[in-house]
Amino acid sequence: MTIKTPPSASPAPSGPVAGFLNTDWNPRDVPPGTVTRNVVLRTEDGAVTSGSLYAAGQPDTVVCIMHPREFMACHYLIPDIIEAGYAAWSQSPRSVGNDQRLEHEFALYDVAAGVRYLREAGFRRIVLLGNSGGSGLYALYVQQSNAASEARIGRTPGGRATNLASALLPAVDGVVFVAPHPGQGVLLQGCIDPAVADERDPLSVDATLDAFSAANGFAPAPEPSSYRADFVVRYRAAQMARVQRLDELARTMIAERMDARAEVKRNPGTVSDAIRRRAAHTQLFTVWRTDADLRCFDLSLDPSDRKYGSLWGADPFASNYGSVGFARTCSPESWLSTWSGLSSNAALSRTAPAISQPTLLIEYTGDQACFPTVIADVFHGIGSVEKQYHRVRGDHHGRALAKGEEPGRYEAGRLLQAWLRETFPQ
Repeated sequence: MTIKTPPSASPAPSGPVAGFLNTDWNPRDVPPGTVTRNVVLRTEDGAVTSGSLYAAGQPDTVVCIMHPREFMACHYLIPDIIEAGYAAWSQSPRSVGNDQRLEHEFALYDVAAGVRYLREAGFRRIVLLGNSGGSGLYALYVQQSNAASEARIGRTPGGRATNLASALLPAVDGVVFVAPHPGQGVLLQGCIDPAVADERDPLSVDATLDAFSAANGFAPAPEPSSYRADFVVRYRAAQMARVQRLDELARTMIAERMDARAEVKRNPGTVSDAIRRRAAHTQLFTVWRTDADLRCFDLSLDPSDRKYGSLWGADPFASNYGSVGFARTCSPESWLSTWSGLSSNAALSRTAPAISQPTLLIEYTGDQACFPTVIADVFHGIGSVEKQYHRVRGDHHGRALAKGEEPGRYEAGRLLQAWLRETFPQ
């Protein structure tokens, strides 16, 4: 086990920017001679996923990048991977930009389709690189692929059969986490607003739990907020209680639908139209106000190099009450599988102990979503005895924290290259 803090950053690369896929996704182009292959894959459960393979020459090791709901073909670490002499595989999930029906257990079939394709393409070693939300998906995949068939998850938190016991989940050879959060559900539980007094009224506020009240310690930017220790304890407990209530709501919705379907099966010729409608209907529900993490406004809580505010901005009234945010619209199944900090299987506290492969973790010290003690817990929970942990100045996306400073993603790229060459020499 190795924990390292890198030396001071070197100057940022300079020079002209060559076009790549007609985007400005990165101020560095992939190396000359890189060949890109775009493929569409059919998963074992019948869905469709796609990926892009980047390689110069014929490397025998490939690094995979994927997020359960985002497009990652332009990830900023792809040039570093290829420059180091390795192939890069960027995969898109079956539902890009839409997590209304996202269940992590079925997203594993997407990952498996990519890994099988790469094995069949001749790659001897496969490394999974989970960045941000990709960390929860890839860690769950490693846990399940490392497990005996009979020990795999049999049902989703919503009750659907996964069939993972018979699924083909090829093992991988290494794991990388870059700015990992502890799982989307655990992340949300830390930032969900517990002051919502009524889920049917997005403007309802329990004043005793209002994080944005001066009476409770809030101050707008640029002044830091200062929350009392007893308020923080009550706030965290209330966040958990709200998640529990939403879990119960989701399970009630599922139970009502499944009861109606059972009634249709028992009495197909006599069941009422109302029961048929209920059996066919999959409800969606809105989760308002999910940007209220106290650590984003009181920088003395789990201190780091981060700036005031969250990933969504420095004005919590705009981000917390607005229409854009984590878990805004969910099916009951997606809530339980992806966004519930109590029910989701994709929490690193559950999955990381099963990781036995060599592992690299890179933390950005100005991250507004992944906090130092949380990252430290993730690292210590990784089961592998061959693991490294590096801290790099940068925000959640590896951008510079100050004007004129090198973006942290450049140092992250160098650290990734060094680890790959050390762990998987070509």
